[in-house]
Amino acid sequence: MVIAEEIDLFLEQLRAQNKSDLTLKAYGTDLSQFVCFAVRELGTEEERLDIEKIDVWLVRSYLGVLAEQNLARKSIARKLAALRSFFKFYCRHHTLAQNPVRKIASPKLGRKLPQFLYQEQMNQLLIPADGSALGELRNRVMIELLYGSGLRISELTALDKRDMAPGMDILKIKGKGQKERIVPVTPYAVKAITAYLARRSDDHPALLLGQRGDRLTDRSARRIIDRMAQKAALSQHVHPHMLRHSFATHLLDGGADLRTVQELLGHEQLSSTQIYTHLTRERLKEVYLQAHPRAKIQNIKKTH
Repeated sequence: MVIAEEIDLFLEQLRAQNKSDLTLKAYGTDLSQFVCFAVRELGTEEERLDIEKIDVWLVRSYLGVLAEQNLARKSIARKLAALRSFFKFYCRHHTLAQNPVRKIASPKLGRKLPQFLYQEQMNQLLIPADGSALGELRNRVMIELLYGSGLRISELTALDKRDMAPGMDILKIKGKGQKERIVPVTPYAVKAITAYLARRSDDHPALLLGQRGDRLTDRSARRIIDRMAQKAALSQHVHPHMLRHSFATHLLDGGADLRTVQELLGHEQLSSTQIYTHLTRERLKEVYLQAHPRAKIQNIKKTH
C-alpha cells in the first residue's frame, strides 16, 4: 500500500477518536510535507516511496531543514509529533524493521507566558460595543462570553441558542475532542444575550450571526475583535484567546483554585492550567519590585 493511503487510514483513525477538524488538517499537512521531502531526498515518486527506506537519518535531516528555515520550535515539535503518531499507527498494523522517529527527542520549548488583559483594559475593550445596533449588541455578547466564561473562539461560534439553560446562566459547551462541559454565564453576559436576541427577528439556531444572517465564523469573530481593540485604542494586539487567558488569570488572582479553573477551561491535563500560576507569580513579583522600598536597586546605592 502506498504511503498516501496509509496516511488516509491514519487520519480516519484520528477522526474516529473525535479529533478536531483543525487537528486532522494540521496532521495531514505535516505528513504531506514530510512525504514531499522524503520523495526528493530518496529520488523516487510518491507512489513508489518505500516506508522501509525512511530511517532516523532522513527524519533528522528533515528536522534540520525545518530549523534552517527558522521555523518555530513549537511548529517543529508539532510536525515531529505528527510523524511519531503516524509511525506508531503504522507499526501496529505492519512489520517495520525500526520506527524511524522512536528515538528522536522533541525540541525543547521555552515556556512562554500567555498574554492577558488587565480588568481596566477589558472594560476599555467593551466601549466600542456600547450601543443598541444589532452588530454592537452581538459584539458585546462575544466579549462577555469569551472573557466571562473562558470560551475558545471555536466554542463560541459553535454555540446554538438551545445550548443555554432556561435561565441563561449556564452554557453547555462542546470543546476539543467533542468533550462536553458546563460553564457558568455572568449576569453581564445574560443581559447582553437577552438584549441581542430581543433584537433578532430570525429563527436561525445559531447564537451569533454574521452580517449575512448566517452563523458567525471564527475568522469573522477574530476580525471583529481586532477592530474593537483598535477602536478602544489598546496598545497591544488583541486576539480571542487572550480573553480566555484573561479569564483564567483573573480567576486565580481572585482566589479560585487550580482544579476549578482547569474544569472551567476544559483542560484535560492540569499542567495546561498550571501555566497561569506562573503568570500570576510573575505579576506578583512585578508589583513587589515596583512597590516595596527594599526591592528597588537604587535604594541599595543610597544606603551603602
